Amino acid sequence: MTTSRRLADRKVERFEKNITKRGAVLETGSKKGNNYPVGPFLLGFFIFVVIGSSLFQIIRTATSGGMA
Repeated sequence: MTTSRRLADRKVERFEKNITKRGAVLETGSKKGNNYPVGPFLLGFFIFVVIGSSLFQIIRTATSGGMA
């Protein structure tokens, strides 16, 4: 994938500006805050399903007397 000369020059120019600031540069590449990819409800539901199914499997194995 090739980048255009104009885009490459703009990146170099931005980098050169940041060099002179030495520590006062804002981090534009990273997000700040609690932005999780999934919500708390979906996470809770996923944990409920995983733990519930593992408990169900343990109970089913215990009542069948071994390997089922």
